[in-house]
Amino acid sequence: MGVSKPTGKGSKLMKASDLRKELQNRADTKIAAHSKRFFKTGEGDYGEGDEFLGIRVPEQRKIAKRYKALPLEEIQELLRSDYHEERLTALFVLELRFAKASDSDRKAIYEFYMKNLSHINNWDLIDSSAPKIPGAYLFDKSREVLHTLAGSESLWERRIAIMATFYFIKQGDLEDTFRIADRLLKDEHDLIHKAVGWMLREAGKKDQSRLEAFLKDRYQQMPRTMLRYAIEKFPQELRQAYLRGEI
Repeated sequence: MGVSKPTGKGSKLMKASDLRKELQNRADTKIAAHSKRFFKTGEGDYGEGDEFLGIRVPEQRKIAKRYKALPLEEIQELLRSDYHEERLTALFVLELRFAKASDSDRKAIYEFYMKNLSHINNWDLIDSSAPKIPGAYLFDKSREVLHTLAGSESLWERRIAIMATFYFIKQGDLEDTFRIADRLLKDEHDLIHKAVGWMLREAGKKDQSRLEAFLKDRYQQMPRTMLRYAIEKFPQELRQAYLRGEI
């Protein structure tokens, strides 16, 4: 798939099936039942049909570290899984690969990620990977692809668009966060309200005056959840003034 195969002891023997067995050996039906409720997998919910093995995230991260030499072809197999944990662990592996990759390999990993957006289909999958892969890759490049995703019919692609900007925020670059937030201001989905509000809050930690300028002509039209997230770190009196509509 155009990316150099990592070197290391046993790297050529690593298979998705081996990682899958490790996950399955740690499966817990009680955790799986809780996860199915937590991630709203019922009919008509955002996570409808998602399946769970029942494995805590720290365990998945530990397994991912042991499989950081997993080839992209094997990561692809995991990303296509019906099991949430297999997809999430695959993304953890991909993040580890990206962090240590050369410039050319980072490009290949980014392109691989973008070709697999349909499998990055729940909020935790996005929140852990969008800042670290597309966000990091696009930092010194055109970000127009994120603005295109912000206009997507896919809930998950829209969330990727705003969450990728978390990387930019950490570098003190706020422009695309505010542009994409403005585009998503009237989005109808609660998961977008939360993500946009969260990123606005983080941008405000870097520059509160700029966040207040953004909110001035928008806060009364914003979804309430988005506003609450955005102003969470404001002083109590100021926060209450926003919530009362007195700014």
